[in-house]
Amino acid sequence: MAPDRTGTLRRSLLTWDVAVVVVLAVVIAVASGSVDSFASQRNWGFLLLDLVPIALIALPMTLVVITGEIDLSVASTLGLVSAAAGKMWADTTLPLTLIVVLCVLLGALLGAVNGVFVTRFGLPSLAVTIGTLALYRGLAFVVLGDRAVADFPTGWTDGAVGFLPGTRIPWVVLPLLALVLVFALVLHATPVGRALYAMGNSTDAATFAGIDVARTKMWLYVVIGAVSGVAGVFWTFRYASARADNGNGLELQVVAGVLLGGVSIFGGRGGLLGVVAGVLLLGTLRNALQLDNVSADALTVVTGGLLIVSVLLPNAAAWLRSTTAQRSRRAGANPVTPASSANPA
Repeated sequence: MAPDRTGTLRRSLLTWDVAVVVVLAVVIAVASGSVDSFASQRNWGFLLLDLVPIALIALPMTLVVITGEIDLSVASTLGLVSAAAGKMWADTTLPLTLIVVLCVLLGALLGAVNGVFVTRFGLPSLAVTIGTLALYRGLAFVVLGDRAVADFPTGWTDGAVGFLPGTRIPWVVLPLLALVLVFALVLHATPVGRALYAMGNSTDAATFAGIDVARTKMWLYVVIGAVSGVAGVFWTFRYASARADNGNGLELQVVAGVLLGGVSIFGGRGGLLGVVAGVLLLGTLRNALQLDNVSADALTVVTGGLLIVSVLLPNAAAWLRSTTAQRSRRAGANPVTPASSANPA
């Protein structure tokens, strides 16, 4: 194999995405051999069902973070949509199909509110979405209070947790995979994706290049709101319960999965393959620890720790590469003079 091809192959394998996939394989292998019931088809079926809302929201969250922004209100959007679904089903005569459509539109509207504050008023997305995180969760309790609506038709609730014939694979995995493909194509194979990376690296440069930064970010917030609405509908039928606290704290797992997948919190770097592997790694690790009777508080500690590691390690690796490159350039600019030529006899 030619040296340049060997070097290209080595660089392709030494990426963060590949490292996450390898760690995921190790975690699965270790958990399968040490944790009872982890490797059973039944457990994997429920694990995939648990991962569906996280993976759903992680797809548009990846695009948002690549532009250098963030949305921490996604779990509260899910909760408010779930509460609205319960309210409409319990207190109105609207058909359930129409309620589902209205819930997705409500999610898009909530995302648009974030987008207006970020793009029109120029406010930091971190501050805006922390505010709407509390606002939307509070509105969910205003809409539904502390009651739970659980009398949805069994056809809908059973359908949400149905499996493909002859398997323990949830059927909802298929539309999820289709969405992964769509988001991957948009991000990695279209001018829109290249514009998102350009915005994450430099907003000013992207603007000078003719990219409508404000409009693009606005649509990203609408999309992530709509997808959070879809996740809220799925969550409601998956657990057959509409509650104001549905999805509470889910934003931590979404953001941790995205950053663990190699997306830079500062924008401009990352890809969908790493994010899918990151979400699977986080979910698999939490599932194995739950089966091993680890407490919920410890799981939160593990998730927070992985979040910090996922931010720290890529930046430490970038600093190490930069330092090594600088030393190499300095060594090239100041070659060592042979002693024999410096001190002729």
